[in-house]
Amino acid sequence: MLRGNVVGLRARYEDDIPILRAGLYDDVAGSARADSRPWRPITPGSEDSRLVVDDKEEGRVPFSVVELAGGTLIGTATLWGIDNHNRSAHIGLGLLPASRGKGYGTAAVAVLCHYGFVVRGLHRLQIETVSDNTGMLRAAERNGFVREGVLRSAAWVMGEFLDEVLLGLLAEDWKPDPA
Repeated sequence: MLRGNVVGLRARYEDDIPILRAGLYDDVAGSARADSRPWRPITPGSEDSRLVVDDKEEGRVPFSVVELAGGTLIGTATLWGIDNHNRSAHIGLGLLPASRGKGYGTAAVAVLCHYGFVVRGLHRLQIETVSDNTGMLRAAERNGFVREGVLRSAAWVMGEFLDEVLLGLLAEDWKPDPA
C-alpha cells in the first residue's frame, strides 16, 4: 500500500467493487460527470471495465482509496494513459459521496503524485475535469497543479455541454505533502 498522511492507495479487492459501483456508478448524474463515456446500467455481478482490474494492462493503474485511520474504503484513484516514452500520465479520482469535502481528495492526489513521480519516474502528470468540479480543482491546485487551459464545451453532461479544465504538474515543480 502507498501511504499518505490520511489516505492510502492499495490494490482493488473484489469486495471493493460492489461498494464502488453503488457509490460511484449507480448514481447516473454523478457518473455522467466523472466519465467521458455515456452512462449505462451494468448488470449486477457482471464485469464492469471501470472497476475490474486487469493486472496485465500497462497503461492504467487503478487503486482503491482507503482512510488510514480505520481502513475504510472511500473511493478509487487511477493513473491512466501512462506514456512511458514521454514519461507522462493522467490522474483520475472518484470519492464516495460520504467522503467528499473532508480533504481526502487532496490527500489522494498527493499520493498519486508520489506514485507517478517517485515510483514510476514520470515527468508530467495531467488532470482534466469539468469546470464546476470545485473539489477536484481544489485538490489539484493544492498539490501544485497549474491550470493550463480550458477546453470549451468539451464535455456532454446530462443534457448540456460543460467546459473542461486542463491542469498539469511537472516533476520539478512538485512539492510533496502540500497539507
